[in-house]
Amino acid sequence: MIKSFFAVATLFLSLQAFASVEKTVFVKGMVCAFCAQGIEKKFTKQNEIQEVNVDLENHKVVLKFKESLSLSDEKIAELLKDSGYTVDLERKN
Repeated sequence: MIKSFFAVATLFLSLQAFASVEKTVFVKGMVCAFCAQGIEKKFTKQNEIQEVNVDLENHKVVLKFKESLSLSDEKIAELLKDSGYTVDLERKN
């Protein structure tokens, strides 16, 4: 019984290690579908990004990274700035 518990716990922890990491960013200036599309396109071009979900209504972008990859907060802010937007530092998850 104890061996089974440890086997399941080890498997769970192993799967956690390979799970994709997500980061949520709130964006100032994103007001229309064209804005959302531009941001999605900008982040999709990044090698580290697996998936981009833009929530226009809540001015939120959820970035899902490929396994073992990520982007720094500074790089995310730079990509948004290059697109004409800024990170809304006042909003948190």
